[in-house]
Amino acid sequence: MNAESQRKFELLQQKSAPYRALLYDVDGTLADNMAAHRASYVATAGEYGIDLDGGIVDELAGWPTVAVAEEIGRRYGKKINVLEFAKRKSAVFIEQFIQQTLPVDHVFQHLLANIGQKKIGLVSGGSRSTLRITLDVIQLTGTYETLVCAGDTPEGKPSPQPFLLAAEQLGVTPQECLVFEDGDPGVQGAIAAGMAWVRTDQL
Repeated sequence: MNAESQRKFELLQQKSAPYRALLYDVDGTLADNMAAHRASYVATAGEYGIDLDGGIVDELAGWPTVAVAEEIGRRYGKKINVLEFAKRKSAVFIEQFIQQTLPVDHVFQHLLANIGQKKIGLVSGGSRSTLRITLDVIQLTGTYETLVCAGDTPEGKPSPQPFLLAAEQLGVTPQECLVFEDGDPGVQGAIAAGMAWVRTDQL
């Protein structure tokens, strides 16, 4: 790690010390791939005749892909089959962009340093199939005890449901969890779940 990553890593270690369980978002938090996801949404929307402003992807970071697709359709006045859109967006991401993904160093190293020390869960709005490829690319496969993703709960972020399910699967209370996020919807979900949180992009 460089000096700045080391500083952020040590800060995360300090913040996480009191907690039994660590819940990490994946896209943008563990994986430096938000630009790739943004490009995937823009490319997919283009196939539907939508000149998408990529800023919507940052605004809705953490939402399930189908929910983002629904919001895109609403804002641009287009009727979209959200399941087809989500499937196509995932395909575009995997085909064109996923191999560009690198780990976010200080968060990645923090997770690795806490294996066996804390209970570790991943809570993402992405699809399980895409997430597994992402985790394989950044070499985090098998480093966590639970993975909660799109479709595992009736509501995704900013609902607290994904975080509460992860806590239940890890056998801990919400108060024993620290959430690592890079987007407002995830932070809102953590707060609603009664969990402490850290914005890893604002250290």
